[in-house]
Amino acid sequence: MSSTEQTPRPTRLAAAAAVAGIEALGLLAGGVYMLVHALTEKTGDLTGALTGAVTLAALGLIPLAAARGLWLRRSWSRGPAVITQILALPVAWQMLQADSAMIPVGAVLAVLAVTGLVLLVNPATTEALGIRRPGQDTP
Repeated sequence: MSSTEQTPRPTRLAAAAAVAGIEALGLLAGGVYMLVHALTEKTGDLTGALTGAVTLAALGLIPLAAARGLWLRRSWSRGPAVITQILALPVAWQMLQADSAMIPVGAVLAVLAVTGLVLLVNPATTEALGIRRPGQDTP
């Protein structure tokens, strides 16, 4: 058993996993919504709507895998989680610019993305994942 499995999971790491999991669920739910909408409504471009729905659902698998990896303390999981947060910021910005019900969704996404980034770069998180900072000696 490694030393990371013997120590309790830091709260920041658990919170980062939760943020990634919430984002994954949002993407998966959006993909399912788009799929149902494409199949039940008359859309001009059924192929495009289906492609968008499948793409959105597939993109949800990235933060889902990252959330699981963070929870299990896999060092590889921080990269996809950070990339997800960085990509979420311009999406949130676009939602905030909309003149629709997407504004609250954009605000929630922005808060999740910034919170996720802060949690993922926190020294307690990197240490729990076994990631060494530049210049840090090996244990």
